Amino acid sequence: MTIGLPPYAEILRVSVEAEDGAPPVLLMPFADDVLGRPGFLHGGAISGLLEMAAIAALQHALEAEGATGSEARIKPVNVTVDFMRGGRDKPTRAAGVVTRLGNRVANVEATAWQGERDKPIAAARMNYLIVRD
Repeated sequence: MTIGLPPYAEILRVSVEAEDGAPPVLLMPFADDVLGRPGFLHGGAISGLLEMAAIAALQHALEAEGATGSEARIKPVNVTVDFMRGGRDKPTRAAGVVTRLGNRVANVEATAWQGERDKPIAAARMNYLIVRD
């Protein structure tokens, strides 16, 4: 499976931690590029990571049903991010879950965490338009 990340991923130093057959988990290391107030992640970096995790999960789901990147393009319709606690100065992981995959619309939820996955620092709900060729 090939996950296509946007150029913004390079600035954030995001990498894919692929698990066999499972939706990908993205890793963003802490660096000055993602610093907000001293010792904390910037909210925009967290939001960007969540969006990339949602897109990666949707790409994974589309590939599982046999669609390739050239056959299905995705366009964001709506993004809602909830910040639950401050992201500290350590690596952050994020993963998405496709909650609905229709012919033209997909709903995806993504969470970001540091350390323990069951203690998220932020969560997002995203709706995507799927343009199938």
